[in-house]
Amino acid sequence: MKKTVSIVIAGLVTSALFLSACSSDSNGQASSSEGSNDTITVYTAGPKGLADEVTAKFEEETGIKVEMFQGTTGKVLSRLEAEANNPVADVVVLASVPSMEGLKADDQLQPYESENDASMNKDWSDPEHYYSAYSASVLGVAYNTDNVSELDADWKEFGDKEWKNRVTMPDPTASGSAVDFLYGLTTTEEDGWDTIESWKDNDLLVAGANKAALESVITGSKDVVVSAVDYMAYKAKDKGEPIDIYYPESGTVVSPRAAAILKDAQNKEGAEEFIDFLTSDEAQELVADAYLLPSNADIPLENRAKLSDIPTIPVTWNGADKKQEDTLKEFTELVQ
Repeated sequence: MKKTVSIVIAGLVTSALFLSACSSDSNGQASSSEGSNDTITVYTAGPKGLADEVTAKFEEETGIKVEMFQGTTGKVLSRLEAEANNPVADVVVLASVPSMEGLKADDQLQPYESENDASMNKDWSDPEHYYSAYSASVLGVAYNTDNVSELDADWKEFGDKEWKNRVTMPDPTASGSAVDFLYGLTTTEEDGWDTIESWKDNDLLVAGANKAALESVITGSKDVVVSAVDYMAYKAKDKGEPIDIYYPESGTVVSPRAAAILKDAQNKEGAEEFIDFLTSDEAQELVADAYLLPSNADIPLENRAKLSDIPTIPVTWNGADKKQEDTLKEFTELVQ
């Protein structure tokens, strides 16, 4: 039988071309400010609901207005690149630490140690304080509970005949967390690429970013999504969707989400206040309400697994930005 794999490439190059040609976004315009002390510009990879709540609380407590651009990590990076000769943003919030490592390596960030640094997870943040990880998602296995009564299969098992044509995953060209997952699995597991190839040979569907992949399982088009962003699954489950999520016993990847002050920030003091607020207990509670893991482990959690209860893979993120380019290239060649 001919072995096939379906893949939809949502290239980040398209985002760069689009964003460099446009001056507005469906989520709102973040226009160039005049360096006013009562305004900061934040480019954020969301989630949008959380970004909106954090912005509203920050504005209420500080009186500083936030001009926000919200998009995927890829779109945020593309916009920064398009504006390189005329910087606009003060703060950048990304869903991928390797991408933040890339900005640091390119000398686009400035260090700042937040007043709440002692409460933050040191393993997620930069030791030189160029970025602070304020939250994290975990990449698990989400499944349709109407089609699968219960599930505890490990990663390798999704290459078995039982799961042929039943599994999907987010497209790593459209999802930074999917790249994090591939990088973590293939650099810490000796047979990581063999596992990925067995999925491909089992007719793995690679289509769309995180939301699209999860939606295909919620609707029952597919039974399982591997490398599922857990906070999305928890949110859908709480809404009554036929979905559940677990973490394979062999371990999985924690994908930190970080914030940083850009080197060319026009309102450095306002940006510092934003980082301080993002790492405060109040904002960390908003993070927990959004089903993400707060960087402050003392924040109580409801309706999701604690970090201490999740088997994790010890991934080294330092220098991962360049290495992930090779990971993405190898995956793309494998599934073509």
